[in-house]
Amino acid sequence: MSEQTRGEEQPALQPADEETIPELVIISGMSGAGRSTAAKCLEDLGWFVVDNLPPALIPTMVDLGARSQGNVARIAVVVDVRGRSFFDSLRESLTDLDAKGVTRRVIFLEASDNALVQRFESVRRPHPLQGEGRIVDGIAAERDLLRELRGDADLVIDTSHLNVHELRAKMDAQFTGGEPGLRATVMSFGYKYGLPVDADHVVDCRFLPNPHWVPELRPHTGTSEEVAGYVFDQPGAKEFLDRYAELLSLIAAGYRREGKRYVTVAVGCTGGKHRSVAVSERLARRLAADGIETVVVHRDMGRE
Repeated sequence: MSEQTRGEEQPALQPADEETIPELVIISGMSGAGRSTAAKCLEDLGWFVVDNLPPALIPTMVDLGARSQGNVARIAVVVDVRGRSFFDSLRESLTDLDAKGVTRRVIFLEASDNALVQRFESVRRPHPLQGEGRIVDGIAAERDLLRELRGDADLVIDTSHLNVHELRAKMDAQFTGGEPGLRATVMSFGYKYGLPVDADHVVDCRFLPNPHWVPELRPHTGTSEEVAGYVFDQPGAKEFLDRYAELLSLIAAGYRREGKRYVTVAVGCTGGKHRSVAVSERLARRLAADGIETVVVHRDMGRE
């Protein structure tokens, strides 16, 4: 058989398939704050999830995903203090990923000290960093270790007052659908229960008269038409909503330019039942009308 014949029988070489860089989410945060629940939620949404991966191996995992011919398009990695000997390499890995043009987000799960202590005590397990000390000692050490990562996170979720189902709903709201320009959480709260620690903006509605002191309105919440009507009939209420919505529209445009994908707006009144709920509902509608994907959370409604 001639060389020409052999060449004709051989199939032409095809160009190598182009590598598709996977989207990456890094899940971190406080032990007991819900990292496993967040990871499971993403797994249910079709993400390839790796738990407790040493940070130095994250670029390798992304490279492997890029060679999967599109079979691994979205990777979620859980990074926590169980891998603390590798934790110092996280920033180096993130720099490497940025240089490669990897779309990556850092999700940080937060909770109050009281909530974390109760969770560890309920399962009768020690905190991974408490050593011979108390649970609160381990929590303090972990907060110090994760402080810089929390500051750099794209999304901080406070799970202090969230159950498993509410956390899953919040993750679903953030990760379902197409890639949004900006996603907003509008959260009503009561000042007497403390400020939400994951708020980017805080709005104070206590300048409006309190429906609590109107006997026929006291049993209802701000989701009812009676209470909402009372709140927005007060002098300055509609003007306040209009101007604050305009301000958020301006801020949202800046967030989009800077690549920020998530924002939490906390709207507070005394108890988180009437004024803040009514304003949150209306504000969320305005943001949605402006093309911002919005979810409403009433943190303290029902606590009284």
